[in-house]
Amino acid sequence: MLLLSALSHSGAGPWLGTWPEWTTQLAQGVFVLGVFLYYRYQRSPLHGQAFIRLLRRLLTGPGLLALACMGLHLLERLMKDQPVFDSNGLFFTSIYTLNLGLFVVFLARTNYAWRALVLFRSSPRLQREWTVFEVLLGATLLFRLVGVNPPNYVGIPLVVLLGLYGIYLSGHQKWVAYLSQREKWRAVLLQSGLLFSVLVFVQYFRVTQVDPQLIAPQPQHAFLLLTAFFSAFYALMGLLVTFFNLPIADVIEQRRSEILRLQRLTQIIQRGQTTAEVYHILLESAVQTVKADAAWLDLDPGHSGVTAAAATQYFNLEPEQADALRARLQGHDLPEGEFITNDLHARIGFEGTTQHYRSLLQLPLRGLHFNYGMLYLLKVEPNTFDREDLSILQTFTSQAVLSIENLELVRTSLENQRTQEELKIASQVQDSLIPKNLPTDNWFDISSHSLAAKEVGGDFYDFLHLPGRRLAVIIGDVSGKGVTAAFHMAQMKGIFHSLMQENPLAKNERDKFPVPSRFMAQANAALTHCLEKSSFITSSLYIIDYEQGGFVFARAGHCHTLYYHALREEVFYFESQGLGLGIIRNESYEKHIKNQFYDYSPGDVMVIYTDGIVEARGGDGTAEYGEDRLKLRLEESYYQEADEIKDFILKDLNAFTHGHPIHDDQTLLVIKFKSAQPPPLA
Repeated sequence: MLLLSALSHSGAGPWLGTWPEWTTQLAQGVFVLGVFLYYRYQRSPLHGQAFIRLLRRLLTGPGLLALACMGLHLLERLMKDQPVFDSNGLFFTSIYTLNLGLFVVFLARTNYAWRALVLFRSSPRLQREWTVFEVLLGATLLFRLVGVNPPNYVGIPLVVLLGLYGIYLSGHQKWVAYLSQREKWRAVLLQSGLLFSVLVFVQYFRVTQVDPQLIAPQPQHAFLLLTAFFSAFYALMGLLVTFFNLPIADVIEQRRSEILRLQRLTQIIQRGQTTAEVYHILLESAVQTVKADAAWLDLDPGHSGVTAAAATQYFNLEPEQADALRARLQGHDLPEGEFITNDLHARIGFEGTTQHYRSLLQLPLRGLHFNYGMLYLLKVEPNTFDREDLSILQTFTSQAVLSIENLELVRTSLENQRTQEELKIASQVQDSLIPKNLPTDNWFDISSHSLAAKEVGGDFYDFLHLPGRRLAVIIGDVSGKGVTAAFHMAQMKGIFHSLMQENPLAKNERDKFPVPSRFMAQANAALTHCLEKSSFITSSLYIIDYEQGGFVFARAGHCHTLYYHALREEVFYFESQGLGLGIIRNESYEKHIKNQFYDYSPGDVMVIYTDGIVEARGGDGTAEYGEDRLKLRLEESYYQEADEIKDFILKDLNAFTHGHPIHDDQTLLVIKFKSAQPPPLA
């Protein structure tokens, strides 16, 4: 219809006669509305976090085809006197109409791609605001298309207000923070290409608007130009938001790399590295984190677990340079708690010297019983180390020392028969602490599995019946391994039973026992006095009120709870927030723990586990079982009994990890609320 009406208006189709102008406007209005509604109700074009792929796809397809059609239009203009092209404009009008259709498709794809990016991880309020904006903008453009033009004193302010509203919405672009430095530059280039494509379209329709060979309705051109203006405007806004986020990309990348390095250090003992490799990774990670120009590591052969030949490690520094600096530092220690010298020329022992390196950070490697050595980091420029660098490095060194001590503990336990016997006794004691008789009731079924990676483990779980037909369920994981982790596991169980006792001063029945968040705060305070500074405990506490049909829980840095909701037939993870016990050791900890309430339905299933399940390795030894695979197993087995669900998951886990030893303790609890719930007591 668009083509036929355009041929009629341009005179390129005299056999069509002269059609009324409203036919073109109607055809275009139906076409535009149909295309936009089609893309509006398609699945989101953004899959996961594939932002770059989404932007790249926008530059292909209709956009490239339309640009090719523009090229044909230019070719027709250059060769209009050639007999191969008709003189009455049939070719030009056809190309114009094809361009118009492709341009509308391009605008619709761009608009809803932009919508997906703006609404990435957005709040429900922002989604409602975008819907309002979409309706207002669509109405404005369609009115312009059918020739309904309000007076300038109404139309211009309306367009300006829509533009300001769009600017406000465009500021919500959380997706930019998920891009790496390289991806941000690629996004800038792709968005620049999109902006250029829209501007080419704008220029094309501006030129064809006054072309005597095509007599198109004026509202059609007004609509196209206004639509292209909004598309170009918001493409520019997206480009600016991405571009001005570039300066913080380095910071985000640095923090991301720090987390990865810390994870690498925490997994060293699990991959079986030697003590020398631990020190090497520590030196490498420290240098990369603070971007040091040079560094060296002095180790004590008597306690560090390395030979005298490997007691010193260097980075970008000659041994003679380190010896000279070490000689001047001896006898001139910094005050207690000070580790940074931001100008060596002003430090005692260096007066009157000219030093190549001006900034020094020296950090001792202290364990529970020994000092393992000293880490020295150097920079050429003065005043380049700060307290944040020191804090990050202290975390690295603490984790490295913990890994070294764990390595030494395992090595000693294998070499010393007496230690083996002690571990055997500890294992027996720990086994006695694990509940053998699971709670039974008419409301639910519970099935459990627990397997330690070594002789003793740091995983724990327990149950406690509370008055009012309530059940408290706790699960946790102590950092580290061996006897120390087992000892802290026993402490945590004792804290659980002591804190979940009745408070005789409570004013009502429900306040006699602490809610999960309060329990976590009290447990954190109790652990402050007995937990090493390098240790922490992750835990989750659930209080199930099966008479009321609900539960409340709090998560202290533990694995997310997997849940099947029978009424919605949906499997999902509770994305609750919480910080591990022992990480913050003051009263401010309680601010980092929140309660989450949930009403269960008959047939619901709750799967609680420790990270030894989802981080179990298979394949080539680097692939992890993962939360997604665990979720799929529950989706396949939710209809079975609790024991059968547990066995189904463990069978799949064992098949995945076949041939690989477990590197972390594994604990799995499955709670299924029975389909036929007993009636409440009268």
